[in-house]
Amino acid sequence: MKTTLGVIVANRGFFPDHLADTGRQQILSLLESEGIKAIALSPDSTPFGTTVTYEDSKKCAELFKAHREEIDGILITHPNFGEERGAVDAIRLSGLNVPVLVQAFPDDPNKMDIANRRDSFCGKISMCNNLRQYGIRFSLTRSHTVNPLSEEFKEDLRWFAAVCRIAKGMKNIRIGAIGARPAAFNTVRFSEKLLEQANISVEPIDLSEIFGRAEKLKDEDPNVKEKVENIKAYVNTAGISEEALVRMAKFGLVVDEWIKEQELVGTAIQCWTSMEEFFGVVPCTIMSMMSNSLIPSACEVDIPGLLGMYALQLASGRPSALLDWNNNYSDDPDKTVLFHCSSLPVSILNDPYMDYQAIVAGSVGKENTYGTVNGRIKPGPFTFARVSTSDETGTIIAYTGEGEFTDDPLETFGGYGVAKIPGLQDLMKFICFNGFEHHVAVNMSKTSRAIEEAFDKYLGWDVYNHSNGC
Repeated sequence: MKTTLGVIVANRGFFPDHLADTGRQQILSLLESEGIKAIALSPDSTPFGTTVTYEDSKKCAELFKAHREEIDGILITHPNFGEERGAVDAIRLSGLNVPVLVQAFPDDPNKMDIANRRDSFCGKISMCNNLRQYGIRFSLTRSHTVNPLSEEFKEDLRWFAAVCRIAKGMKNIRIGAIGARPAAFNTVRFSEKLLEQANISVEPIDLSEIFGRAEKLKDEDPNVKEKVENIKAYVNTAGISEEALVRMAKFGLVVDEWIKEQELVGTAIQCWTSMEEFFGVVPCTIMSMMSNSLIPSACEVDIPGLLGMYALQLASGRPSALLDWNNNYSDDPDKTVLFHCSSLPVSILNDPYMDYQAIVAGSVGKENTYGTVNGRIKPGPFTFARVSTSDETGTIIAYTGEGEFTDDPLETFGGYGVAKIPGLQDLMKFICFNGFEHHVAVNMSKTSRAIEEAFDKYLGWDVYNHSNGC
């Protein structure tokens, strides 16, 4: 999750140079303390390591080109007014297409003499004007000017680092579709071509191939035995037969190998009801283990749902889950029960344990449905997100927002939690009127602003943030 930023220190010749010098040092020191790697001109390359002239811009561009595979985003900092063309020329010449954050130092009213005034407030406006002229997309700090040593700017940096991870991480990725979508789930239809246009490739494999490879594995295979022990160490398996655990282990080994072969960042898996009828277990525990290890796995071949999980994971560095908007909670208009059968990662659950899939068991037999991960979601703040492909408009659309899992009383099965979301009824109207699916990705973090900024500004997706104004 380490982020690398290209840093451009703006300066203008007739403004105080010492401000650019000390400002650069403050910014680089802050980035280091935040665990962010900085790629910046040195004072040996240009005066004070700043970018003023066209020659400076070319040197900066060459430096960025040499580190283009590392750089996730660019920070333009204004210790004083700053040369408005220097930074934009450097970005254009570098050829980088990454998020850009513009920051300006505040003036001290007690230091407004010619030797100390910054005028960064004004210079930032000119910089942004030039970025627009050059067609370079950029982000802004919450306050127009902000002290780089303040907690506010540290939060801005963490937010921007998340934006960079999402923007970079969602491009040129491969995701796996294991099996066909369940026939009864029209809701998880999606456009593979629209995703391909967004540099997201879907690699399919039939369940029969997975089952066939799994059946070739022997029960006494050391890898199978090791996987069984991994499962037992991961979640409480009391009452689950060894036969079922061996089947899960074989399935997990085959999927793990396929993920490596295809270089996938995540998977979406068919389960209703081929897995139970023809393989004798559910894939939930294996999916839970993958999601918990930051290789997200979505139910019912919900590929766009998987993308929501992955984006949230990129933003936070924590595991994501896929849930159903499932039930009302009493008569509270802002509370809902989020639920799945479940494949939720154990890190977000209280007292997780393995059980059988209660919903499907009635039709295929309890003995064929072992492998769910049951437990209640831990109380705390969370972010939700949903990605979908719109064939009507030929675009990718999304929504996001934040809420809180509560400790309100509830006794049920599967993986579940009571969620409080301000303005929930309006959100449900938005979901229904815009044709979104019943699945939603959740992550135990507060990252909706990063999701919104990355999706809208840098990926070009149409996104609604429910937390804005709610």
